[in-house]
Amino acid sequence: MSDFRQFGLIGRNIDYSFSKSYFTEKFLSEGLEGNTYQNFDIPDITDFQDVIENNPDLSGLNVTIPYKSSVIPFLDKLSKKANAIGAVNTIKFTKKGKLKGYNTDWYGFTKSIEPLLKPEHQKALILGTGGAAKAVSFALENLGIGHVFVSRNEGPNTITYEQVSPYMMGEYLLVIHCTPLGTSPEVDKYPNIPYDCFTPSHIAYDLIYNPSETTFLRKAAAFGAVTKNGYDMLVFQAEKAWEIWNS
Repeated sequence: MSDFRQFGLIGRNIDYSFSKSYFTEKFLSEGLEGNTYQNFDIPDITDFQDVIENNPDLSGLNVTIPYKSSVIPFLDKLSKKANAIGAVNTIKFTKKGKLKGYNTDWYGFTKSIEPLLKPEHQKALILGTGGAAKAVSFALENLGIGHVFVSRNEGPNTITYEQVSPYMMGEYLLVIHCTPLGTSPEVDKYPNIPYDCFTPSHIAYDLIYNPSETTFLRKAAAFGAVTKNGYDMLVFQAEKAWEIWNS
């Protein structure tokens, strides 16, 4: 087996990615010269197989938007948590050459939100229904926090943005943004909810980390809400992924 180990990120339009710079710096600072990390920007999940075949030194992958759920059929097995969530953001290459999917997003979110939670934070609105939103839902269930998804289309446990009323905002004191809306360079975009209903009792959490303060967070902060971006979540999930790759 080669001493050289390759890691990477699967996604689409991922030039902005946190993961590459984070792991490259980690490898440098910890003297792990035999490790590299690169982005695999693929137009369609069907190109995933080519990435695997063309990179024989791969030891682990991260997965980001929009492939956290669509990558699952290409894997040999899933951890119990990834299976329960229905989304994968970490792939381990096992000793037997199999691909096993994990989810560390739920862990990163839990670690980053816990210090902010108070007894009144019993209900949450999750804006979005993608892979990251599924991981947040799993984390909230573990924390005993009830929640409803908010999407463009109504569905099971899912309301539309138009249905987010002032009454709901008064009941749901945790609002978590899980869509790409407002990510650099389109920083002026934000989800359409009644921001004037935010209060100092609310937490507005945005999984986006670039920019560090999204329009969503800025508008919530204007009415006194406690705000948090996704940077710490990313660090926690990245370190958990590293732990999995090396276990």
